[in-house]
Amino acid sequence: MADDSPVLEPIDLSAVPPVIPEPVTRTIAGNKSPYTVNGMTYYVMDSEEGYEETGMASWYGRKFHGHLTSNGEIYDMFTLTAAHKSLPIPSFLEVTNLDNGKSVVVRVNDRGPFHDDRIVDLSYAAAASLDYAANGTARVRVKALLPDSSTESSRFTQQSASSESDPDAQATQELVLQERNRIEQGAGLDFLQVAAFSNENSAIELMNRVKLLTSLPVFIRSDSDGGTENLLHRVRLGPLNETIDLRALITLIVDAGLGTPFRVRQ
Repeated sequence: MADDSPVLEPIDLSAVPPVIPEPVTRTIAGNKSPYTVNGMTYYVMDSEEGYEETGMASWYGRKFHGHLTSNGEIYDMFTLTAAHKSLPIPSFLEVTNLDNGKSVVVRVNDRGPFHDDRIVDLSYAAAASLDYAANGTARVRVKALLPDSSTESSRFTQQSASSESDPDAQATQELVLQERNRIEQGAGLDFLQVAAFSNENSAIELMNRVKLLTSLPVFIRSDSDGGTENLLHRVRLGPLNETIDLRALITLIVDAGLGTPFRVRQ
C-alpha cells in the first residue's frame, strides 16, 4: 500500500456513479486465453454465470491511475471497477465486505491481482465504498451479476476469447501486462502518451500543439516494430511526478481535441 498510494485521496462517495449491469459485446481485448504473468498461466472463463467465491480483496490506486487497463480503457481510481484474473472482460461483480456487511457493484475491466492469496483487486473508490481502503485488504465474497441478455453476452465471450483474428488487441493486452509488471517492480518513469503516428510530420504537429498547453517537456519517441517501414512516432510528455494534477492535465488535452492521453512507463 505504501508503494501505491501513501496518501489516501479524498473522495466523495455520493458523487461516484453506481455500476448497473448491462448487456455487453465482448472482444478479444482483455480476453486473450491463456495468458502468462510472472511465469504463471491463467485461463479466461467462457462465462461468468454461476461464479461466486470468498477470499481476500486488495485495491489499487494512484500508481496505476491513468494507465491502460487490460481491455484498453484508461484506469480511473475514482470509479467502481475491478481487476480479476479469469473473469471475462467486461463483466459485473457484487462484492461484499464480510467484516462489515457493506456491498458494492463493480465492472471488471482489468487483469490481476497476480498474488495467490487474493481473488480480486478493486479500484480505490470501490475499496472506499467497502470501508477497507485504509487497511489495504479485506475478506470479501464476490458474486457475478448477469445482465438480462446473459446468453448473448456469454456467446460473444466464447467467440472472442478463443479468436486469433485480432492480433492488435492481443498485442495490446500483452503490452499492458508487461507494463503492469514494470510498475509493480518500480522500473522506469511515468510519462503521458498523447498519440502515436506512423507519419512523423503528424507527430511533430501534435507535439507543437501540446507544448502550448503545458510547461512539461513534450517529445517524440520513435520505435521500430521490425523495420523502418513500421516506425511508430509516439508523442509523450513528462516525466510525471506527484505534484502534477494528472486528471486536470488529461482533461486539458482532451478538451483541446488533441487525443485521449494515458500513462506509460519507459
